[in-house]
Amino acid sequence: MVERIHYEGLPQIAGPYVHATKHNQTLYISGLTAYGTKAQSSDLPQQSQAILNQIATILNCEQRLKSDLVKLTIFVRDISQLATIREQLFEFYEGHLPACSLVEVSQFIHPDLQIEIEAIVAL
Repeated sequence: MVERIHYEGLPQIAGPYVHATKHNQTLYISGLTAYGTKAQSSDLPQQSQAILNQIATILNCEQRLKSDLVKLTIFVRDISQLATIREQLFEFYEGHLPACSLVEVSQFIHPDLQIEIEAIVAL
């Protein structure tokens, strides 16, 4: 059985999806962006922080730790900017490095957006 979840406190979804789904002791977090947050028109590090805060909110709601993160997929518009968020990611993981993929894309749903992150969490 698949459980579909919308989380209070996260930006409202503007498309045909949910914040996350649960299936077989795994939580799949949809691609999150800074869309609808104060960081929407900010630089990459500020948008990244807004997204990491959303992931932390979801982990808290699910009573999970950052050590439960299995995999992140990070989509960026300009891969040459990775260095601006590298340390931020290390701090967020708190020493529990997940598997991760980094993909450069040409655009997102809104021209302000520079990054999108999706995650898989062990329950």
